[in-house]
Amino acid sequence: MDKLVEGLKQIGIDEKISRSSDSVCVNNTIEDICIKIEKYINEIILFNSAYNLTNTSDHDELVVRHILDSLSTYKIISSLIEKSGKSKAEFKAADIGSGGGLPGIPLAAVFSDIHFDLIERMSKRCAFLENCSAIMGLKNVNVICKEAEKIPEKEYDLITFRAFRPLDQKMIKTLLKIVKDGGFLCAYKAKIENITQEMNEIADIIPEYQIEKLQVPFLEDAQRNLVIIKK
Repeated sequence: MDKLVEGLKQIGIDEKISRSSDSVCVNNTIEDICIKIEKYINEIILFNSAYNLTNTSDHDELVVRHILDSLSTYKIISSLIEKSGKSKAEFKAADIGSGGGLPGIPLAAVFSDIHFDLIERMSKRCAFLENCSAIMGLKNVNVICKEAEKIPEKEYDLITFRAFRPLDQKMIKTLLKIVKDGGFLCAYKAKIENITQEMNEIADIIPEYQIEKLQVPFLEDAQRNLVIIKK
């Protein structure tokens, strides 16, 4: 757990995170978050071979390449929530093609007063996500077993996706349909040259976007970036 604790601190997650949800104060400490995330990691290790959730079942690799990678956007997403001008009780986020719950579950564990929908089309993975949410005690998570195309229009203020298929014309139109006006799409991506090529393919739909370089603790051998698209 030491690497996870140190990684969270490097990302900028304070020793104590106090937030309010409606009139109820929600207190999260790094220790609280780590306990929840360790339960999640154990579930991934237990079910990975059956559900093909991640490309590794090694504990430390899961911490660095999946958990800390997912949470490396902490400050960026915090800023986007603030820019929305909405209260945290009003703000609604979704993780599209959630798979094994990355980045949705780690983000929901940290942003405990923001509602997260985990959208996944495979029923067995949805069962896994529901089980993890229950084990971790995540009251702010809802699992939706649907394809992204079947989600109602203008449903979310923020949409994340990671290890998802490349953004093509069809998919970007779907995502723009389900994000609210003024909302954000946040795509976890790798190399800049691949991002440029991918975004050039949809330049007629998305002429402007922002790339934020991500610093993932203990990960020095890979480029990680977040593509931010504002509707």
